[in-house]
Amino acid sequence: MLERLQKIIARAGIASRRHAEELISSGMVTVNGHTVTEMGSKADESRDHIKVNGRLLRPEKERIYLLLNKPPEIVSTMSDPEGRRALSDLLHGVTQRVFPVGRLEYHAMGLVFLTNDGDLANLMLKARHLKQTYNLKLKTLLTFEEIESLSRATGAHIVRLKGKGAPWYEVTLSEARNDALRTRLFQTGHAVEKVKRVAIGNLALESLAPGRHRAPSDAEVATLLRLVQPGSEAIAIPRRPRIKRRPFTPKPKPGRPSQRAALTAQRAGNHVGATSAMVAPPSKRETDYSPRENRPASNAARPSRAPRGPLDRRDRSRQAPPSRPKKNR
Repeated sequence: MLERLQKIIARAGIASRRHAEELISSGMVTVNGHTVTEMGSKADESRDHIKVNGRLLRPEKERIYLLLNKPPEIVSTMSDPEGRRALSDLLHGVTQRVFPVGRLEYHAMGLVFLTNDGDLANLMLKARHLKQTYNLKLKTLLTFEEIESLSRATGAHIVRLKGKGAPWYEVTLSEARNDALRTRLFQTGHAVEKVKRVAIGNLALESLAPGRHRAPSDAEVATLLRLVQPGSEAIAIPRRPRIKRRPFTPKPKPGRPSQRAALTAQRAGNHVGATSAMVAPPSKRETDYSPRENRPASNAARPSRAPRGPLDRRDRSRQAPPSRPKKNR
């Protein structure tokens, strides 16, 4: 089956599809002994003899996925012509050929995703909605107005990290706008001292030590594949089912007549069983919870209130004001 060369090279795990195009244009790919430099050239992987940089193309059957915590001053490639340390110097025990998806700056540190799955790498590079999270250390603090201005200009979500003495900020962005954000910060007088990438999509750095790597779980890879698939932005998160609550029915309190239930039934139009005795307010004897021996025997035994006097407060307003003597003119 005829396929494009960059797709065959990427699926073989040699490089990403974008890097494969650079290899083809530089004349490092041959098909059946002929150098191919034209984009869009096709070949049959099962019949043609394809070499990349002098090495015979052998597709990798096993897919490898790695998460690496890159320390600073490491080139984010597998080899460097200038002799600087590269990612291959940190992948101890990894015998399969892998390549990084995207790049991280030389002085930056943090998460790097490596794989030999060219199809997944191509989807990740083309996915504009795939978010990346960075921790930035600035020399000076940002005001609320500056944070809003930077968010509108670059589309980044900026939050101040608490619990650290230095001004650290968590920045979540997409479409690889890290350079634009750094340039904007430099123009406003806030130089960036440190850059650390802590997450790519659902893949998080967590407690991975600098210079170490780990293999993500199958669930993490499956979630990443769903994120980068075309049309995944339109997938709506299912809402929780609404819980049907039963109507409130008041329960009678122990030791008291069920008057609240009767009032509720009467308001609802159900007068069955609601008598005047149940609806009537409780008497004072029913609501009196003092000991029986301390209760008065009857209303007659209770002391009567003293009669009101002429100077009772209640009757002062009823008294006529005193008359004043008339003055002789």
